[in-house]
Amino acid sequence: MGKSDGNSKKRGIFIFINLLACILVFTFPLLLNPRNEHILSWANYWGFAVPVLVYVAVFYLNFFFLIPKMVTNKKIAGYIVINIVILFVLALLLQLWHKYYFSNLMPAPPERFGSHGIVWQFALRDMIVMALVASLALGIRMTMAWTEAEGEKAKIEAFASETELKNLKSQLNPHFLFNTLNNIYSLMPVDPEKAQESILELSKILRYVLYEDNQDSVPLNSELAFTGNYINLMKLRLTDKVKLTVDIEETSSNLMIAPLIFISLVENAFKHGVSQDEPSFIDISIRLACSTVRCIVRNSNFPKSDNDRSGSGIGIGNLQKRLLLIYPHGHMYSHKVENGVYIADLSINLN
Repeated sequence: MGKSDGNSKKRGIFIFINLLACILVFTFPLLLNPRNEHILSWANYWGFAVPVLVYVAVFYLNFFFLIPKMVTNKKIAGYIVINIVILFVLALLLQLWHKYYFSNLMPAPPERFGSHGIVWQFALRDMIVMALVASLALGIRMTMAWTEAEGEKAKIEAFASETELKNLKSQLNPHFLFNTLNNIYSLMPVDPEKAQESILELSKILRYVLYEDNQDSVPLNSELAFTGNYINLMKLRLTDKVKLTVDIEETSSNLMIAPLIFISLVENAFKHGVSQDEPSFIDISIRLACSTVRCIVRNSNFPKSDNDRSGSGIGIGNLQKRLLLIYPHGHMYSHKVENGVYIADLSINLN
């Protein structure tokens, strides 16, 4: 219903603009006297109006019939031939009109129509003007078609992006929950007390996920608090061989950010940066400068073997897709391994 109303409104505006343009064109001579005349007569007016009427007919014949029927269907040669024939016939009819006009309504010197060369010069002039009018109709119609096509393309892309983003978020929550439950499970035989604390922390996190993740954006301070809670949950399973450094800036800023945007980087650090046998470290920094929030995660690099499929490896891939959909021109993301240290660097302009 809404789409139909929108199309009707556009059609009405288009018709109004065209009617207004025609009225202005045909009333123009009433505003200005013809050259060397003090009084505008109907004979003078028809001398102006009839050729203009022919030009208008050429424009709308092309705009509403020939271009949609032929150019749109790739019948370019036929379109050109038909236009040439139409313009030739109309040019001859205009010459008959001019002969009648200057012979009966506004008598002109006999030599005006006494030479076939002069007659064909006027006919050629009229054909050139009509060809320009037809070209104008073609240009306007094709521009409108291109604009409409781009608008439809943008709608399709927006719908596809929204659908893909929903799919990514639906993948993210089970992925996050799956990894967290794995962490708690691994704690149960080693330290039941820590496992209980983990379940309490998990309840806080799930509350955030359930109530905030349905929103397109959340307050930055809420997202930072959630990230801190997740880190607290993860560090319960760390041994003394792991050095954890966390620097998350507290902010009262009213900036908004997409939910769960940092979690994949943090989760990846705990998954690939911790060794049970060797000294390892995780360094997490999230700072706000003006309207840009920057998350840098550095960790020792212990890549999982192919046999370890926990999480299916979709976390970072989902993050990159979400960034492209939500902040296509407002983010910078990179990751690299340098001297055995994995470094992930994400900056998001929240304006």
